[in-house]
This record gives sequence, C-alpha cells and structure tokens, in this order.
Amino acid sequence: MSTHQQLLYHIVFSTKNRQRWLTNGFRDEVFAYMTGIAKNQGGVAIRAGGFYDHVHLLVRIPAKLAVSDFVGTLKSNSSKHINDTSEQLRKFGWQDGFGAFTVSVSQKNRVVEYIENQITHHASHSFQDEYLHLLKKHEVEYNPRYVWE
Repeated sequence: MSTHQQLLYHIVFSTKNRQRWLTNGFRDEVFAYMTGIAKNQGGVAIRAGGFYDHVHLLVRIPAKLAVSDFVGTLKSNSSKHINDTSEQLRKFGWQDGFGAFTVSVSQKNRVVEYIENQITHHASHSFQDEYLHLLKKHEVEYNPRYVWE
C-alpha cells in the first residue's frame, strides 16, 4: 500500500518584539515571498496573511520535513531577504518561536477566511489575545511566563 497524507497547518508567528514592520504594501510582498519559500521546500502555502506585527499561514508541509524545520527555513530565508532588499529595514527579525495548529480539511475555508480578515480582526483584538486564544482553543499547554520571549 502506498502512503497518503493531507496535513494542513495553521502557522502563526510575530515579528521580533512584535514590531509593526509589516506595513501595507510591504506586507503583501513578504507574504508572496513566503509562499515561494514554502513551494521551494516542497510545501504549499494555501494562504499567507497577517497584520502589521505577525503572520498567519495555512500550509501543507511535506511528510519528509519536520514542522519546526519547515518554519525555521521560512523564517530565516524571509528575514534574510527582507534585510538584503529592504531600503528601510536592516535589522528585521522574527520572534524565536511559533505556533503550529493542525487544521481539518473541513475547516480549511474557515481558516483561509480568518487569515484574509486579519486587518478587520485586529481592529478589536490584539495579537497577544489572539495567540492565547489559539493556544487555549487547540488545548496547547503553555507557561504564560515564557509565551512572549
């Protein structure tokens, strides 16, 4: 029997110290570049989006890659690209950690819509509140003392 998989991940991480570096036009360029990095790793970025200080990705990651390796490559390659090509940013960085949450195929469109509506969502919700909600919703144990390091 051959092997089959359909694993979707909702990946979330912020800029270093939650700096609002992802401005309007620049943000879309970063998301497009991340989509290319995902493809180069053999994955698929179904949707990339976010707010001024963080990113949400709905991705399909190949079985041969660990989620942490996939995200690490995504973050390191995109921050290098930003630092090499941005006229305004020379010390851009992402936070050290990330959140990764599995998504059922039946919920795929709902997560895509959630990612697409980040600007509206953050008119009334902070990234910190959103992230803690995701951790609780997915029953992820965490120490509040270390969440934001």
